Amino acid sequence: MKTFNNAGPSKPDMHYTIDPMSRMDWEEIHNYIDQQRYFLMHAPRQTGKTTTLLAMMKRLNEEGRYACAYANIEGAQAARGDVESGVAAICSAIGRSISLYLADQSVQEWLEDHQHAPTKDRLTRLLEYWSTHSSKPTILLLDEVDALIGDTLISLLRQIRAGYAQRPEAFPHAMILCGVRDIKDYRIHTKDHEIITGGSAFNIKAESIRMGNFSFEECKELWSQHTEATGQVFEEAIYPELWEDTKGQPWLVNALGYELTWKNKELRKNPSITITLEHYKAAREALIYSRATHLDQLTDKLREPRVHRVMSALLSNTTERPDFREDDLSYVEDLGLITIKPSVMISNRIYREVIPRELTYATQYGIANQEQSWYINPDRSLNIPKLLEAFQQFFREHADSWIGSFDYKEAGPQLLMQAFLQRIINGGGRIGREYALGRKRTDLFIEWPTSDAGFFGTVQRVVIELKILHKSLEATIAEGIAQTKDYALHVGANEAHLVIFDRSSSDWDAKIWEKEVQGLSVWGC
Repeated sequence: MKTFNNAGPSKPDMHYTIDPMSRMDWEEIHNYIDQQRYFLMHAPRQTGKTTTLLAMMKRLNEEGRYACAYANIEGAQAARGDVESGVAAICSAIGRSISLYLADQSVQEWLEDHQHAPTKDRLTRLLEYWSTHSSKPTILLLDEVDALIGDTLISLLRQIRAGYAQRPEAFPHAMILCGVRDIKDYRIHTKDHEIITGGSAFNIKAESIRMGNFSFEECKELWSQHTEATGQVFEEAIYPELWEDTKGQPWLVNALGYELTWKNKELRKNPSITITLEHYKAAREALIYSRATHLDQLTDKLREPRVHRVMSALLSNTTERPDFREDDLSYVEDLGLITIKPSVMISNRIYREVIPRELTYATQYGIANQEQSWYINPDRSLNIPKLLEAFQQFFREHADSWIGSFDYKEAGPQLLMQAFLQRIINGGGRIGREYALGRKRTDLFIEWPTSDAGFFGTVQRVVIELKILHKSLEATIAEGIAQTKDYALHVGANEAHLVIFDRSSSDWDAKIWEKEVQGLSVWGC
């Protein structure tokens, strides 16, 4: 029985798959290969790079004109700046791959006989031997290149560059280097504390190709394979939500499918049950709560200075025109965290959920003396005014010390508010988040079930809009009320509140207030 794949390369006999060869311009890539080009292919993690490279190798070898081998050299990462160990690991990976995929043991034998060859040209000599002894022009596909560190990475790039002029008779006819980042974004730190850019170390690169996500149609095609295999039907209303949640990010699309059709035992055991939008939303929330490796790796990048500069502007939402660096934007986009067209924003709705949760994960569990039961009304609804009053007091007591410990201090008030709410709502309801550059606000959408039927029954829907005081209080309130009402109407909320943070004042007696304006509760912090 096939399943959705949420770990490692996809295998058509085991997994629902989109043909990897359809996800790129194969004619263009084949032309580069025929022209003896060395080029880059890059994409965010778990986008399908390895699956695609393996499919390319298979296609090229089936065509019969070339001898193509794929090698994953991530194992050399452990060597860090130890060039001897790093190059040895790289050569071993390539030799084993040629043996495995081409049934050619000669390169492995050469490597055993020359294991003490000088490190500085051992890789060059290995590739020279392979190319001169192969009956066909050779092609090498190197995966996880940018996992390498320091002098090991420099040695790899320079040894490839050293043999480049000898192609195709005495060096690979063509080569693809694959990783998360474009080579121009490599910042390689040598043991002598010198910083070398990838472009200078590998100036023979002809092109840089970026793999994209699934299209909306491909998301639907992938999930429809489950229906074809089992007869189990997905409600049509799911697909627009799937698209907004993932924007076609392949791991997310597959992980959500796996969560729904395999981890939900009721749906797995009884395919006659139609999978509804509420089933989907529950799976989405479970995936977010799981803190899966993919999501954990993603949020780990938030600590990098280049990522921080971009993400802090998005999360704080205090300016329309932040002073972005072009290479920072390109780098963060390559990581899959943002899109830059038509405007700069976090790349999909799940990442918008995960990022603030992860940034405040420890904070949530450090908030003491706040229990969910304190804020439940007799009708099982959330008492939002009581919750906001408690937050005002909490913010007054802890804002300075807690925000000071955040990595993202610029977005501190908004993040602290989200941590407080998440602490209360965890395990009972859901919080949706909306923010993008230039909005100058963060919209929170709380959904809270009020019956035993959970989200399949009656649900309380509340909007809380967060704004930083950036002009006069009257103007900020007026702008915020219009925005809050518009968002509440858009999501179908029956209750809405506006919270305004004044970061310019230290007078807490003046900053903490609540009043009703145009039928809306407005809270000062």
